[in-house]
Amino acid sequence: MDLQSLSTPALILDKGIVERNTARMSARMTKHGVGLRPHLKTAKSARVAELATAGHSGGITVSTLAEADYFGENGFDDITYAVCIVPGKLSQAAALIAGGTDLKILVDSIDTAKFIAAYDHDIRFKVLIEIDCGDARTGLLPEAPELIDIGTILNDAQNCDLQGVLTHGGHSYLATSIDGIKQAAKEERTAVLRAAERLIAAGFPCPVVSAGSTPTAMHGESYDGITEMRPGVFVFFDLDQLARNACTREDLALSVLASVIGHNKHIGHITIDAGALALSKDISATANWPHVGYGSLCDPETMAPLENLHVAKVSQEHGVIPVTDDTAYDRLPIGSMVRVLPNHACITAAGYPCYNVVEGTQVVDQWDRVNGW
Repeated sequence: MDLQSLSTPALILDKGIVERNTARMSARMTKHGVGLRPHLKTAKSARVAELATAGHSGGITVSTLAEADYFGENGFDDITYAVCIVPGKLSQAAALIAGGTDLKILVDSIDTAKFIAAYDHDIRFKVLIEIDCGDARTGLLPEAPELIDIGTILNDAQNCDLQGVLTHGGHSYLATSIDGIKQAAKEERTAVLRAAERLIAAGFPCPVVSAGSTPTAMHGESYDGITEMRPGVFVFFDLDQLARNACTREDLALSVLASVIGHNKHIGHITIDAGALALSKDISATANWPHVGYGSLCDPETMAPLENLHVAKVSQEHGVIPVTDDTAYDRLPIGSMVRVLPNHACITAAGYPCYNVVEGTQVVDQWDRVNGW
C-alpha cells in the first residue's frame, strides 16, 4: 500500500531506521559487557521489542501493568515494572506472576515494603529498591537510612526476593551537550553503585544493579558495576533527543502523516489535521530551537525538511503552520500531505492504536501497540 493512501493523521514508523537504532544499541551494550533491558514504554509494541532485545537476554522494562500483561501474552516473560508499586496494584502483579511472568517490582517506601512483606497469597515477589541519582522524581538517595530499613524488611520476608537496586538517569534530559550527558551518566552510575555497596555491606543480596536512560546509554563512558541498562526512546529517537545531540536526524524513525486542510491567507498560515491529540503538546528541549514548535514538517515521501515550516500552534485536531513565504500555499495545496517529526516520540505514539510500518514510501506492515494502564 502506498503511503498516500493512508487516512490521516497516521503514525508512521520507518522500518530500516528502527532496525538500525536497535542494532546499534545492542552492539554498544554488548561492547561494554552490560545487559540490555530495553524500556518498552516508548514503543509499547511486541514487534519493536523483538528488535530491541535481539542479542540479549530478552528481558524488558515496562511502565504499566497493562504493558506487562500485553508483553507476557506476546512471549516476553522477564519483565521489570519500573514504577513504584502501590498496595492496590499488588493483586494485579501477583496475578501476572501466578500466570508465569517473571515480574520484578519496585519500591522506595518502608510502608510499601511492609505491605509487600505482609501479602498473604502464595506468591513470591522479586523486588528492586529505587534510587534517586539526580532525577528528583522517585527513589531514595543512595545514603538514605531507609535503604537499609527496606532491605531488612524485604530480605526477612518469607514471600520476597530482594533483587537489588534500580535507578534512572532522567536528569540527563536536562543536559544540552554530550559532556553534560556524560556527567549525568557518571552521577547515575555512582549513585546506584553506592546504594548497591551499602546493601551488600549490610549482608543483603544485590544481584541486579540497573540503570539507564537513552542519553546515558548512548554516551556514558563507564558502566563498570552496572548489570543492565534500560534505555527506551532510542528505538525511535525524536526532536528532543536531536536537540540534546543524543542522535542525528537520520536516526528519527517516527513521524506523523498529516493532510493540509486549510489555507488561511489573511492570517498567514496553513492548517493540517494533526493537532494536540495527534502530535502531543510536549515541547521539551525544542523550546530553544527556532522553527520547531510542536513538530517539524517534512516531505511525505523523501522526508526532506520543508524549510521554515513547523507546527507553531495546536488545538485538539488542528495544527497551525505559520507561512512567511506565499509560495508555501502552492507547494502545499489543500489535500496534500506532510510528515511531522515529533518532539517526544513516546507521547506522540500514545495517541495511536498501531504503527504504519514503511520501507521507502510503501506501507509494508502494521505493528500493534498497547495503550492504557
